[in-house]
This record gives sequence, structure tokens and C-alpha cells, in this order.
Amino acid sequence: HYSANACLLPICSLYGVAVTTVEGVGSTKTRVHPVQERLAKCHGSQCGFCTPGMVMSIYTLLRNHPEPTSEQMIAALAGNLCRCTGYRPILDACKTFCKESICCQRKANGKCCLDQEDDLFDKEEKVSTRLFSTDEFQPLDPTQELIFPPELMRMAENQPKRTLIFHGERMTWISPVSLDELLDLKAAHPKAPLVVGNTSVGPEMKFRGVFHPIVIAPARIPDLNVVKCMDDGLTLGAACSLSLVKDILTNAISEFPEEKTKVFCAILQQLRTLGGEQIRNVASLGGNIISRKSTSDLNPILAASNCVLNLASRGRKRQIPLSDIFAHGVGNNTIMPEEILVSVHVPHSRKGEYVSAFRQAPRRENALPITNAGMRVLFEEGTDIIKDLSIFYGGAVSTTICAKQTCWTLIGRHWNEQMLDEACRLVLKEIALPDSASGEKVDYKKTLIVSFFYRFFLEVLQSLKTMDPCHYPGIPVEYRSVLQDFKTKMPQSIQIYQAKPSQSLQDPVGRPIMHLSGIKHATGEAVYVDDLPSVDGELFLAVVTSSRAHAKIVSIDTSEALKAPGVFDIITAHDVPATNEFYYSNDPEIIFARNKVICVGQIVCAVVADSDVHVKHAAAKVKIEYEVLEPVILTIEEAIKHNSFFEPKRTLEQGNVDQAFETVDNIIEGEIRIGGQEHFYMETQSVLAVPKGEDKEMDVYVSTQHPAIIQEMVAATLGVPANRIMCHVKRVGGAFGGKLMKAGLLASVAAVAANKTNRAVRLILSRGDDMLITGGRHPFIGKYKVGFMNDGRIRAVDAKYYINGGCTPDESVLVAEVSLLKMDNAYKIPNLRCWAYVCKTNLPSNTAFRGFGFPQAALVTETWITEVANKTGLPPEKIREINMYKENDQTHFKQKLDPQNLIRCWNECMEKSAYHSRKTVVNEFNEQNYWKKKGIAIVPMKFPFGLGTRYLSQAAALVHIYTDGSVLLTHGGIEMGQGIHTKMIQVASRELNIPMSYIHFCETSTTTVPNACASAGSAGTDVNGMAVKDACQTLLKRLQPIINKNPNGTWNDWIKEAFEQSVSLSATGYFRGYNENMDWEKGEGQPFTYFLYGAACSEVEINCLTGDHKNLRTDIVMDVGCSINPAVDIGQIEGAFVQGIGLYTMEELKYSPEGVLCTRGPDQYKIPAVCDIPEQFSVSLLPSSQNPYAIYASKGIGEAGLFLGCSVFFALRDAVTSVRNERGLKNTFALNSPLTSEQIRAGCADDFTEMV
Repeated sequence: HYSANACLLPICSLYGVAVTTVEGVGSTKTRVHPVQERLAKCHGSQCGFCTPGMVMSIYTLLRNHPEPTSEQMIAALAGNLCRCTGYRPILDACKTFCKESICCQRKANGKCCLDQEDDLFDKEEKVSTRLFSTDEFQPLDPTQELIFPPELMRMAENQPKRTLIFHGERMTWISPVSLDELLDLKAAHPKAPLVVGNTSVGPEMKFRGVFHPIVIAPARIPDLNVVKCMDDGLTLGAACSLSLVKDILTNAISEFPEEKTKVFCAILQQLRTLGGEQIRNVASLGGNIISRKSTSDLNPILAASNCVLNLASRGRKRQIPLSDIFAHGVGNNTIMPEEILVSVHVPHSRKGEYVSAFRQAPRRENALPITNAGMRVLFEEGTDIIKDLSIFYGGAVSTTICAKQTCWTLIGRHWNEQMLDEACRLVLKEIALPDSASGEKVDYKKTLIVSFFYRFFLEVLQSLKTMDPCHYPGIPVEYRSVLQDFKTKMPQSIQIYQAKPSQSLQDPVGRPIMHLSGIKHATGEAVYVDDLPSVDGELFLAVVTSSRAHAKIVSIDTSEALKAPGVFDIITAHDVPATNEFYYSNDPEIIFARNKVICVGQIVCAVVADSDVHVKHAAAKVKIEYEVLEPVILTIEEAIKHNSFFEPKRTLEQGNVDQAFETVDNIIEGEIRIGGQEHFYMETQSVLAVPKGEDKEMDVYVSTQHPAIIQEMVAATLGVPANRIMCHVKRVGGAFGGKLMKAGLLASVAAVAANKTNRAVRLILSRGDDMLITGGRHPFIGKYKVGFMNDGRIRAVDAKYYINGGCTPDESVLVAEVSLLKMDNAYKIPNLRCWAYVCKTNLPSNTAFRGFGFPQAALVTETWITEVANKTGLPPEKIREINMYKENDQTHFKQKLDPQNLIRCWNECMEKSAYHSRKTVVNEFNEQNYWKKKGIAIVPMKFPFGLGTRYLSQAAALVHIYTDGSVLLTHGGIEMGQGIHTKMIQVASRELNIPMSYIHFCETSTTTVPNACASAGSAGTDVNGMAVKDACQTLLKRLQPIINKNPNGTWNDWIKEAFEQSVSLSATGYFRGYNENMDWEKGEGQPFTYFLYGAACSEVEINCLTGDHKNLRTDIVMDVGCSINPAVDIGQIEGAFVQGIGLYTMEELKYSPEGVLCTRGPDQYKIPAVCDIPEQFSVSLLPSSQNPYAIYASKGIGEAGLFLGCSVFFALRDAVTSVRNERGLKNTFALNSPLTSEQIRAGCADDFTEMV
């Protein structure tokens, strides 16, 4: 059984193969498979869009290994991404299948967390750690699984193998069965590519528009699948998959003596992190070599190890060293067009030979490398004199490159420091990186080139010592840890919340109830927009976007596109019946560009055609001529230079800042840059617009957080009243703020097309287009001046925030306002002045994103807190404590707050994380290790809840009771993974005092609940919960007389009686919203209703040679009031925290100098994967916290946790600081966000960074 990515598998390659999809694993109609059941019940799905993929990866593993180890399990998930959960609950579900114990291994009190339930009694409130109960899981029974289809077996046994030829609309697929036939084909079609795993040809065709009329698939040829053990090594067929190669090498290593397997070990080292299992299962060894990609992790090590290629063409066979194909760079023609790579010979290593491979990537697993290397040295027998040396690098230039001169020069030298010094200088001179290695990372790549060689130098010295301890001293003890790479381990986790034993069993509020769509997510039955069945005559829409950042549109030539097969029409601004520009402020939001474009990715026109494939081909044929306009403004600095801002600029001030600066002991000034962040919701922007055919009515099915704005915008665009537009949302596959305004513009595009063609129109953005067109989180530059006393008290702060708004206003001014209101985080600053400027630039408009300005503004604050600590010599946690809000303090806009729970969270986090004792351990580790360092940091948080104006938090609900006693509930909130519908049914269940199973939620629609506010700002449950409660209470009031008459009756009796007495069984509920206000003229107000508090402590370890890091442990304590559903709330905290890790340490958006986004998909833009979550991860909800303002004393928890990800940022900073202190680097250094491996390596300055 193999898991594989559907997008890589050509349908023709599946001849004779049995394919199992998520539907085949199990369904609610047949039987739900244990994998599906456990994922759902362990709360492993939030939005549910990634869940079927998780199911398939785990299912495949269990079919091959019914009792897997935790290592196998974590490896199986390395190729899966999830944006909602932070992976912990998914891994919890996995652990239930693993054969080892799932104990936490944190035996602080000599007991495991699974036994210490008894010690944690807390008055009557029992602390509970289980979010699910394993005893209700059905067992995994391998005998019940699907068998391999017997007809395929018979076919394979009885039919002679024959050549397969498939003809498509534009191309032909030929799959030969013998080597001779393949060689004939290749001679006849020298340009036809050979496709096995499709990992090279597939992406070329999809992303670069490369077209191959003929494709040859040689995977069925026995000669290309050989595995032979020879006396001098292994011969592996070129069509062997990388997974197979991995298994063969693992086997060989266990069978052969160690000195023969050093090459195998080095190759295996690279295979472990190459792609995910899904890619290794299909990608072939030969394809990896022949494509000669600079990013190949295998080629440098294969070349350095003297591997040999066996080539064949008609009537000719030859062998060449693999390194030959890289001899003269990319244009190398060593292999003739008609030649085939049949197999690869991998030699045994010899006595006195040492081989190693290295890589550094933006993410440890499933990421292309920044730089990699393969190195081999052979010594004269019994000495340390170099006899042969081979060094290859990848990722440096356009293909794998050999440091030939360096290697020749060093032959005959002793393996010592002098040789090392010379080698580093030579190799830097020989491997000349092009200055604009895609405009980035040149210094980092050079540093890695020498750091890898140094790491090899240390490894070999240590090996020499093992061989002959008398002659070779090895390496100092404090250097040894760097020889171990970071490995991904199965994380251990604890979640602590309060159970309420005194509560009636039927009342579901406060219980960890599974997401009501959880099982449907896991079986693939949950319906998203693109799962809606096709409507008769439906058309597909593709947008044509601007390729210039600022230009006049001279002409649009659609003639070629209109001739393309299947094309129906082309839609431009002229086809918009009414509004094309929406003026929500001075500058418009634009549907179709009319005369000029103001960013790359702006929609200029759209093509509609009869299929997804046809419409994409046609869209590529639209030709737009531009005349470039000046200036092109991309960065904040350029906006400041050209004075390009959106109004109004905002400022807040309290105390007397200038006077305070005169009385302080010390002043620091600095700035920090914070990069943007792509939402990367798993379900891209999706719309289906269906004209009803009469009265200009239209159904719009859209993936959005705000159906009312979609309705409003579509109606205005089409020039019809809002009552003709019905907007429906069943569920959203993740949103995070990215499906508000942009979803409205895209829905309008689809609606205009549907209106013009009078057909249903489906618009589903590809990931690349989605990332190009839609904006994300606002990049920040924070400048600050801070005055403080020697004892750490901060007296004065003057801060300026510049935020990159992009080309239209969207929500940017609001983000700027929130940044100012929340910038204080947890600290009382007596004299404070802060400004926020929204820069108007030629980038796609940035928009709302979970946290809404707070994660950026508060990072600036925590940065200067840390710098004050450095200056005063006090520990950062002391500075945080001294300046934290105290009893009866007011914020800088004169709102009172009670910081009691802030202080409780802080103290509890200190205690739970054992911060002080671990800080000591970290310091000891750092004294004993030179090239690896640990860091630890603890960060508090105050997160104000509120949307600033009353009308933005109003909400309504509609509840029907049917005569059979079943209840239909709807409200204005949107389900996007945060479990709002589940919570609303919990609320209705408590209020009506009936089981949750009686209540159903169908969809959110503008037809049932009008004018609903957006599900945003953590407020969904708060406000809709109030409305649902109101509706249920209205109904109960009507039923009360009937219940009083028949108190022992059942619910069904009462409902039947009510109907017979003509009592209305339908009610609306309404909540007016929170009374919030802010006066920006005076700089004061009550913009927030209440505050959430939290604290997080994180510990990391860094590798000073590569800049790589590992998240070791995180403890979070969060005040969420009384949780309505602890499983959902803890899921929100963890998911947000991991998104924060992404924001602050990994996710890097890159633009070309012309303003084109380069990071347009998961291959270039890295969100956290399983390998990035802390190895120990604990989340506790603060006990006995009350919140009088919200439904059932809960608090809105969606966004707050994201900022806590910066505890990892400051732990990394702590580690880098200890490196710099040890090396005597006293000058201050700035670390920007995201704090990538590149910055960490540059911060750890040493001889190698100096050389560069």
C-alpha cells in the first residue's frame, strides 16, 4: 500500500492498480473506519479540509504496519499539512494505534500524567486531562480491510504484458514493456520525456505551461526496476521509487559490515527528509538524477560517492561516473537525447573512507533545500593524509556543482586545522554564487558551504579517533553535540481543563464534545463549495490578472483566447451592470481593473469555458499590453519616501512623554521589521453563482466569513435589490480573516459572468492564484524610543508603526487602530505616545488576519522589553513582572482593567513550566556545548476583546421546532473550523433542556438570518450564542404553561400539545451587540468589552553552524473564562499558537523587484508541519475564571493564542544571545520576524561568517 499525492499521479499510470480513496476507507452509510472515528473523536479536525488526506496517510501506514512505532507514524504524516489544529490532536489520534505507551514521560512527581488524576483534586472542581475517552473506540481489525481486487490479480497473472498507448485531446501516453522497445521509442521521439513519478514533468506542465505531445512511461520495464547486490556495491534500477531505495539501503546497512555502508548511510540520511512519504512513494531514483535540479538532495552525495550510471541507447551500452553529468553546469550534454538511464551503481565504502551528506532547508521536512552537500574523503592507509577528496554542493547555482580545484589542491595534506582553513578559503573562491541568487540568501548559502565542510571536518576527526584513539585526539567534548542532527519525535502533550462533576448529565455546556462535522470531515462526506454537484450547463471561470505593479492598460487582446476549445465568453469591466468600484472609504475596492492596474495579481478580465482545463488554457492566451506608470511603490520605505499613505493616520498619547525622557536613567532606540503572512486556508477562495432564471434572482454559494457583505456587493454589482441574492454558506475550509472583502470581490466576478451568460458559473482559485491575488497579514516596521530606570521600570515610550496596506484600503486603517489600542500588551507605560501609518503600495491589498495587528504591535513591545533587560542586565522575566499591569490600572486610552487573571496566568505558567529551574539547566547546557545552544523565554499576554462599535457585534438566530420534536437551528455565524455550530447546539441543548441529537443545523444563509455581521474578531460564539439563547428562551416561555400542566410529559408530548393549542413553534433571537466606543479625537474610550489573559513559556535548541532549530517544549496557560467546549477551545489555542510559530519563525513572503510574488505555493512558502510543533506541549485553561459579559461566562478565544507563538521567537533570541555573549560580541543586534534559519545563522557570528 502506498500513499500518494493525487495531483502527481497521471491517470494513465494507474493501469492495473487498485486505488483506494477516503470514500473507500469508510463512510457513515457503510462503516466508519477506526482511523476516521479516532481522528474525529480526538478532535483532529477543525475546518476538516485536510482531514481526508490525514486519513489516507494513517490508513496506508496501518495497512502496511498494523502496530506501527511512533517514528513510523510521525514519518507518515510528514507530507501532510494542516492550518487549523497545530497537529497535536491529530497525533493524539495516531498514538492510539501505536504499540508503545503514550505516557507523557514527564514524571515530575514520580508519576505519569495518566496516573496523577487523583493528586489534582481542586476543591469540588476536578481538574481533568482527557479530552476524549479511548474506551469508546472500535478496535482496528486488519481482517476487516478491503482485499486487493481478484480481477486485477487474474489480469496480472494471465495477460501477457503489452504496450499501453493512451490518446488524449492534446497528448499521447506510451508505456512500453521492454528495454528494446523503450530504446526504439526514444530514438523515434528524442524529445519525449520519460515519466515515472511525474514529480518533475508534472509540475513543469502545471506551473510553467510546458507541453509534451508524447510522454513515455517506462515504469513497467523489468530492466529499470532491478535491484542487484554486487561484490563492490548495489545496482538499483532507475525506475525504483525513493521509498524502495530507502528500504533497500536500510536492509543493506543491517547486513553489511559498517565500513562498507558509509555511502548507504549518507544517502539514507538525505532520503529521510526528502519530500514526504507520498512523494518518495512515486518519485524515481533515475528521475532525481536526470532532472539535474540544483535542489536535488541526492545528487551531491551520489556524485561524491563515485556512483556510476548505466546508460543504454539502440545498439549501445555505456557506463559513466554520475559526477560527469554536472561537469560543465546546466548545458552539459554528457547524456545523448536518445540515451536512457537504466540503472545506478552505488559502491561500497572502503576502509579509511568517510562519507557524509548535509542539507539545510526552510523547514526540516518536506521542503526543498537552501543548500545541501555530499562529501567523501579517503585517507592513505592508517594515516590522516588525504588520498582522495570529493565535495559536491546543491542549491548554490543552477545545478549540482563540484569543488574540483579545492579537492585537487588538498590531496596529500593532513586532516588538521590548517587544511580546514585553506579548504574553506579555496571552496569559497571556487564556488562563485551569482550575486542575485534569486535576489536572496547569498551570504547564507556561502556560510552554509563552509559550515558544512567544517561539520564534515569534525565528523571525520571523531571517526579517526574511534579508529585509532592513540594517534587522534578527536574533537573537544563541547563540539560533539553538533554531530547529531535534529530529529522529529512524536510529541508528548497534556491538556488541562476543569470538569464540573455537579452538572446534570444532559447539559452539554463545558464538556469536550466532538465537532459535529468531525466524522463527515474524516469520511470526506463534508460538502465544501467545490463539492457541490455540477449544475446543468455550468461554466468554469478563470481570472486573468495583471503582470505589472503599476501600469496603464493599453489594450486587451482576447482573439486567441476566444478561439480556444470550449471557450464561452470573456468578461471585463464593461460587462458589469452597475457597481465596479466600491467606495467604503476615499479609495475604492475594485472588481475589474478598468484603465490601469495598481498591483500584480489585480483582476483585469475573466474567461468562462466548459471545463476547468479549457478555461485555464484559454486564460493563458489573453494578451494585455501595458504602459508602465511611475512610481512603483512596493515597500514601506518607498511609501514613506513618496509620502503614500491611506488616511486617517492615527495616534494615541498619555502622560508627558517628552518630559519623561528627560528624567530617565537610560534611553534605547531601535526598529524591528515584521514580514507579512499568507492565510493559507486549505480551501482556496471558492464561489458558485447560479442564476435562478426569473426576477434576477441568484443563488451564490461561497466560502466566506461574511455572507451579508457578499450579498450586498453582488447585488450592487448587478444593480438589483439585495432581496434577489441568496447567499449560502454550509462550511468554510479555513479563513483566518482572509475570506471577507476579497471573497466579496471574487463572488462579484462570478456573479457578473453568471449574469452575462445566464449560466451557473464556478470560480475556484488555484493555490498559486489565490496567493497571488489575495493579500495577507500586514508587514510592519516598528520604530521605538524607550526611556527606563536602572531598576527596569519603563517610564516613557515613543513608538511609530508603519504598516503595508497594499493597493486598496480594505481593513488596513482598522488594523492600524487595533495595533495602537493593543500595543501595550500586558504592560502599564505611564508616558506613552504611539503613531500608526498605513502605507499605500502597489502590492495586493492586505487584509484581516487572526489577531488583526496585535501580533505585530505586541512583538515590537516585547522586543524593546527584551532590549531593556539586556541593557539593565536584569533577566527579561523580571522586566516583564516589574512593568505588568497592577490592580486598578487603566490602559493608555483610559479603560479600566482588572489584571488579576493576567498575574495568575503568569504565575501559573512560571510554575507549570518550572521556568527558573529549567533556565539553570539551559545555562548549564550552553556552557557545555559550543555549536548547539538552548534558549528559553516566557511571555505574558493581555488580549482585549471587542470590535469597537456596537452595531458590529449584533447577531440574530432562528429556531424552529417541528411537530416530531426535532429542532432546526440557524444563526448568522459561519463555521470555518472553530466549532461555532457545535457550540450553538450546546447552547440550544442547555436552554431547551433537550439532547443535542434533537437539534440540527443546516446552513448559514442570508435568507434565514439577514444582515448578519462577519464571523471575525473572536466574537462568533459570544454574539450568536446570546442570540440563540434569546430565541430558545422565547420558545420555552411559550411552552411553559403546557409543561406546567403536564410536568411528567415528554418533550414530544409538549410539542404536540403546543401545536394543537396553536402555539407558535418558531422564534427569532437577537443580541444588540456590546456597548463599545472609541473617540480618536480625545484618544479615549471603551473600545473593548473584556480582556483575555495568557502566558506561554517556550524552550528551543539551535544549531549554530546551520541556523536550524528545534522547538523542545511549550507550556501555555490561558484564561478563557468558563469554556463552553474545552476540546474546541484548546484546539483554537494550539492552532493559533502554531500559526504564530509560522508567523514569527518560518513563513516568508518574497516579491521580485517588479512586485511579483515569488512564494506562490507550499513548495516555496512553508507553513508549520508536524516537525515544527514542540516535543512537549501543554495547555492549561486557567481554573475558576468568570466573565460576566459573555454567554455562560465564556470568552472569545479564536485569535488570542497566535501571539503566544512569539515565546518561540524570544527563546530563539535567548539562544542567539548566549552564543554572542560567549563569543564576546557585545554590539546590539536586531532580529526581525520571521526569525528564519538564515537570521539565526547570521546572528551566531563566527570565523565562517567572517570569511563570507
